[in-house]
Amino acid sequence: MSQRTLWEEGHESGRQVVVLGVALALTFTALDLLVFGRLTVLFDIGFVLMCVAVALLVRPSDFFTVGVLPPLLMVGAFVLIGVAQPDLVADAGDGAIQAVVSGLSHHAGALIVGYALCLGVLAIRHRVLRHRVPGQRTQASNRPASPAPTRTTSG
Repeated sequence: MSQRTLWEEGHESGRQVVVLGVALALTFTALDLLVFGRLTVLFDIGFVLMCVAVALLVRPSDFFTVGVLPPLLMVGAFVLIGVAQPDLVADAGDGAIQAVVSGLSHHAGALIVGYALCLGVLAIRHRVLRHRVPGQRTQASNRPASPAPTRTTSG
């Protein structure tokens, strides 16, 4: 019996991982605002760790969902802050839209690093799962009773 690697372990559905990502992003936001009164590097570190965690937890059939999740989570967090209290991420006189833009620009590093790591983990997982056992059918290959034509090799 072969042991599964870290890259093969993800088994959560895309919906569950999205809910987890939203919960973690809101938790890091609230914690940072509670402790420091503004968003600091604590939010950035939490966001990057959340991006890696959701990429490791999701099942292979839902890779796309997690692949688009990090930017949407960050924008969502800043929209909530921009609507509720824009002065936390922007100047006191700025509106909600300017608060979102300011928040994204101040935390762009975390977004870039988190998104790159998320996509990198998904790419590694995809490659490992595709090459796990030579000759074993993967999700992308034809299955019994599949309407797709079978692949034949001439030799």
